[in-house]
Amino acid sequence: MADDRLLQALDYILNYSDEASIEVLAEAVVRRRRNISVFGAIGGMPDPQKMAKELTDKIDAGIGSGIEGMRKSIQEMIIRIVREHAPELSDDQIDELCKAWLPDSSAQKTDALPRDVLLSMIEQFISFSSGTMPKKVDEGMREEMGAWPERYWKAFPPVVRQLITDLLKDRISEKDFNSKLSIALG
Repeated sequence: MADDRLLQALDYILNYSDEASIEVLAEAVVRRRRNISVFGAIGGMPDPQKMAKELTDKIDAGIGSGIEGMRKSIQEMIIRIVREHAPELSDDQIDELCKAWLPDSSAQKTDALPRDVLLSMIEQFISFSSGTMPKKVDEGMREEMGAWPERYWKAFPPVVRQLITDLLKDRISEKDFNSKLSIALG
């Protein structure tokens, strides 16, 4: 038994449509075929009302959970991205990156060192620790800053300390160190 809507459409096309109507109908048929082929592969046409309701529910849930819920979502996204692009980092290193990139809003903010200053400090510390720093440079720095290696070490974020330790103990290559350091410092 034929669908009544199909019979009505055919009747209109065959008996009442003019040239302009046929163009509109032809375009509609092309569009419908495209939608069927595209959306048929994913299980049917999307339901705009259902999609809008799902999106609204997600937004309401985000607002309902407040800032802490948003922080949690962002932290999960950071972890996913870091694991995808730097799978060699440990869980502790990833936690440190999360803390650095998404500081706790309730914690007192500290002024972070500019990236170029931090990189220079890291380079000097590694040069000193590996024994390649000229004695005069070390003496000059000690004259200006006192126990500068200890001060630098305390100023480094924990993830940087771990990377320096791994490099100095030959657990990672210089190339890996530079790559991980770049990720750690953003």
